[in-house]
Amino acid sequence: MTKQEKNEVIELLKGKFEQYNNFYITDTESLTVAQVGKLRNHCFDKQVEMKVAKNTLIKKALESLDAEKYSGVFDSLHQVTALMFSENPKVPAMIISSFRKETNNERPLLKAAFINGDVFVGNDQLKALTQIKTKNELIGEVIGLLQSPIQRVLGALQNKDAEKAVAEEAAAPVAEVAAAAAPVAEAPSTETPAAEAAPEAPATEEAKGEDEAPQA
Repeated sequence: MTKQEKNEVIELLKGKFEQYNNFYITDTESLTVAQVGKLRNHCFDKQVEMKVAKNTLIKKALESLDAEKYSGVFDSLHQVTALMFSENPKVPAMIISSFRKETNNERPLLKAAFINGDVFVGNDQLKALTQIKTKNELIGEVIGLLQSPIQRVLGALQNKDAEKAVAEEAAAPVAEVAAAAAPVAEAPSTETPAAEAAPEAPATEEAKGEDEAPQA
């Protein structure tokens, strides 16, 4: 590789390190060409960029950007190295894990991972990285926690309304039966009772005299 070609690789790598906040440093030694191609396909399907480069060129690219920031990964730059760049911090870990199971192989090994400024060193960090929370997942959990009290209040109100409706439905037939069983009050009669026959007034003396006229 000429000096010009090396510089081109360094510039390419610098662009990727600047573009992504997350990258994995893996060891693909002992993988066949076919297996490496298959691993690339897995990465492509998950929007992960995979780059194989010499360790010296990777280190120069990182040092030219910020030697102090990336110093934690320098010791992992040895043997064959394949870089995985991803917007999602845990997708490369999931790809590595699933690829191992699929091929029944211990490769690729995780040498280090740079996740939003934090460095995870060693293959034993792989499982933890598959469980790391993404930004969207954390936001979703926070929103869920904020909505939880409101949902409980709404649930309680809905239950209360449901109980009230059931109580009203149960009370309606009882009210109807009670209304049907109640005696109907008789309306007071508007007719005036017939007046009792007044006693006959005694005949006056005049009238009596007329009745008892003297005989001739």
